[in-house]
Amino acid sequence: MASPAAEEDKQAIGLGLLLGPSMAAFILTAVLEGREGFRGLLLPRSININLRQIEDSTCYYAIALLIAPLSSVVTLIMLSTFVSEAYTPKLFTSTNKPFLVLTGIGVGLIIATFEEIGWSGYVVPRLLQTHSEFYTGVITGVIWGLWHFPPFWEVDTFSSQIPLLLLFGRLFTWIIAYRVIMVWIYSRMKRSGALMMMILMHTSLVFCMIAIEPLLQGSDLLMYILSWTVVLWLVVWLGVSCCKSDCSHVKGQ
Repeated sequence: MASPAAEEDKQAIGLGLLLGPSMAAFILTAVLEGREGFRGLLLPRSININLRQIEDSTCYYAIALLIAPLSSVVTLIMLSTFVSEAYTPKLFTSTNKPFLVLTGIGVGLIIATFEEIGWSGYVVPRLLQTHSEFYTGVITGVIWGLWHFPPFWEVDTFSSQIPLLLLFGRLFTWIIAYRVIMVWIYSRMKRSGALMMMILMHTSLVFCMIAIEPLLQGSDLLMYILSWTVVLWLVVWLGVSCCKSDCSHVKGQ
């Protein structure tokens, strides 16, 4: 019967998870599209950017950078106020805030760069050719979650209720909502900088996990995951509602 990876194997698995998306994207691009495919994978799709587009990009960059930390902090503050002080954001109680911030940004940039070349550089634009933004986000989010199965598979994952729920929560709840938001922003950056924006948005997510989220376990961690999921799906719902409202307004003019 299969079992979780041993401690000595986890480093190799982590390296594989880090490099896998980008390496797969490079290989598939080389085989299927050749040199021109690499241009589309890494370079901006257009350099003709007017002032209006720059203003729009600035707005979306702000959303991309802030959505993860703000939603996490709001969730944790609510939980620490009404449930337990164990949910106090790590950055609020840390005695070495600069180190925590720099570590979160540095590690986040490394992870995000390697992963997003695969997810946002290759998978997302191809799914968007045949699927809506929402379904592209859901499909990519499910794959993204499954990709992180190995590090979250623990000895008691399939023998106890809470560990099993934690695995499901880590792989298939907030992560799908967050990817839907990422795709929504990505699709509004069709001039240039879309991949860089996704790298920064992924970086802010990793920063959030390292510098903001406190060390939680068991039911406390499950409570946070589910609460954060609700907040992120609420953001998705608000985004969809605003888009429908804008479309109705345009049609009515």
